[in-house]
Amino acid sequence: MRFARCLSAFITFVFVFTFSAQERPSIETNEDFHRAMEDLSNWGRWGPEDELGQANFITREKRVQAAGLVREGITVSLAHDVVQEDAVDTSAYLNREVVRVSPTGASDRLSYTGSYHGTIHSHLDSLDCHIMYEGNGYNGVSFEEVEAANGCPRGSIYAHSNGVITRGILFDATLLPGRATDEGWLEPGTAITYDDLVALEEIQGVQVEAGDVILLHTGRWKRREALGAWPTSEGVAGYHADVAYFLKDRGVAMIGHDMWNDVAPSGVGDISLPLHSLALVSLGVSIFDNLDFTEVADVAKELGRYEFLFMASPLRIEKGMGSPLNPIATF
Repeated sequence: MRFARCLSAFITFVFVFTFSAQERPSIETNEDFHRAMEDLSNWGRWGPEDELGQANFITREKRVQAAGLVREGITVSLAHDVVQEDAVDTSAYLNREVVRVSPTGASDRLSYTGSYHGTIHSHLDSLDCHIMYEGNGYNGVSFEEVEAANGCPRGSIYAHSNGVITRGILFDATLLPGRATDEGWLEPGTAITYDDLVALEEIQGVQVEAGDVILLHTGRWKRREALGAWPTSEGVAGYHADVAYFLKDRGVAMIGHDMWNDVAPSGVGDISLPLHSLALVSLGVSIFDNLDFTEVADVAKELGRYEFLFMASPLRIEKGMGSPLNPIATF
């Protein structure tokens, strides 16, 4: 009788899971993408002037809960070292120029050779303005408004001036059976789907909740160190566009990745970065690009837990469309 009950429960679980997966719309074509942009839209959900999107789920209570995850007092940077030389995987690097050296001290000047946005610098995209769909950003901010304001008039990086403090979850995609190389990275072009994230919840013993920041480790920096930089035209391991449904279902506040988040090629018609549009424009989910999870993955594995206090402080730039930063995980 006990075995029968367990078997019945297992069959029910499999049936429900399979049914929900079958019911979830796929995102494989241009038409699928455009439909998802409409279906997943959070425009107006928190009012016409909203600048936070699903970061509204980061409540005062959520921050207090996240602070309770600090047990060992271990802190880990989630940013990569700022790149100061040209490479095939970046269009801009940091110029650091020493401008004064004297017996009383020294100073330097920092400037990027281009935008910090792109494929190399750790940064947070503003919710509005950075990515637009059919001429509009999240909640209807138009490119004409951006042009007239000479910057992002609403939903700029300034909306996070008080920092992002919440529960962070590392999804270590190298733990998925048969996905990673023996050296510990995913090869370019490997897609991580909605169902893969569900599988990682089970593997890692963690459950995503509303207001969480989820971070995807593919081993990008480990591969780059071992084999050298490679052009993005050769592919990027990352999230498949159907992860947008996971973000909506779970109330994820923000997402991050060790590259630009989207898998490349995307596998969605001729859309190159579909998740960027789905997350930023439709859902209102801000994106951390080019983070480095090499160390935090080792710490999480050693401690046997993949949740931590996540803290990020973008620069206070009015009308800014993003900001370089150094997020911190605290266990």
